Amino acid sequence: MTDSLSPPPVWRAPGMPALLLVTFFGFAGFAALMPTAPLWALEVGAGSAGAGMVNGILMLCTVASQPFVPWALRRFGWARTLGVGLALLGVPTLFFGLAGSLGTVLTLSGVRGLGFSILTVAGSMAVAELVEPGRRGKAVGAYGLAISVPQLTLLPSTPWLAEHMGFWLVFVLGALPVAAIPPALALARHLHQPDDSDRVPEQALSWRGMLPLARPMALLLAVTLASGAFITFTPQMSSDAAATTAGLLLLTSTAALARWRFGHWADVHGAHVFLWPLVCVTIVGLLLGAWAVIDPQDTSVVALLVGMALLGISYGGLQNLTLLESFSAVRPRDYGVASAAWNIGFDAGTGLGSVLVGALAAGYSFPVALVVCAAFSVLTLPLALMRQRGPSA
Repeated sequence: MTDSLSPPPVWRAPGMPALLLVTFFGFAGFAALMPTAPLWALEVGAGSAGAGMVNGILMLCTVASQPFVPWALRRFGWARTLGVGLALLGVPTLFFGLAGSLGTVLTLSGVRGLGFSILTVAGSMAVAELVEPGRRGKAVGAYGLAISVPQLTLLPSTPWLAEHMGFWLVFVLGALPVAAIPPALALARHLHQPDDSDRVPEQALSWRGMLPLARPMALLLAVTLASGAFITFTPQMSSDAAATTAGLLLLTSTAALARWRFGHWADVHGAHVFLWPLVCVTIVGLLLGAWAVIDPQDTSVVALLVGMALLGISYGGLQNLTLLESFSAVRPRDYGVASAAWNIGFDAGTGLGSVLVGALAAGYSFPVALVVCAAFSVLTLPLALMRQRGPSA
């Protein structure tokens, strides 16, 4: 009798199957172009600097437009906003093959960034609306798996597909977000459609109301800065190509597993108890990585792999836990603001990791750059030890 009254697993909760499909197809299109769009820029005559701008423009447009996504959801509703976002992310990839200049590639990447901002903010916001707080950790874990699986498969494989089977196949894969539009319309039927009475207090959220989100954003920024450094620069830091491949696979796979498992544990024990241990894991992983690459010609493979595995654990776990902390810091009507703030912290940290580590490595060395990242994580330890305060009335 008790079993018949127990709630279904979170992935079967009303609206969750549609959300997971939207997330899977949306992030599949995003992941397919991340490593290959810069390669296409080289094909059309851009230099290495121009190729590096491709994903920079993508993320710049993403971060710049994320604060406006909650407003768009209020103004136009879930169905239209998500549908337009998925179209902006997917349709431009079909035109990459016609792009004959770097300017056109950058323009298409910028449009895709606008669509990606809608997918990211709306997706994490939908998790908070679909599942009650007591099971939200598991729901965030399932959402994280839907993000991680296409990235695990497509990030490493699409450059090979482009080289051996042609860029056209990758561009078709990049259009997969369009296939997410029907489930997005189904998802919208399960989500709250705000009326005019809902819009006023949400629009009136002040910067003072954003202050509770600064703590989880800082914790997220530190770990994404560290992971962004490894994802971008491991091929340059390591003298062992096999170790580089294995390390990146370890980082991404342990991150996917940690994001899933820490969701379960957070529902049972609370998110707070895991924050400071994971910050410490980040610091240890970074220091091991720095030690592993002291000699540019002789990478310590074991230290590098252990360090990247540890960083993957903290990277995935803190993604889940900081999102939960963000939602617990605000009122339900402000979930959109919390989602936007969390995604800005995530994307800004990833980009900052590339820029900061690249600059420090050019001026000093990669070990010094990684130690600086570790020091930044040390500074966030007091925040991790603090308890999250609930929203004020």
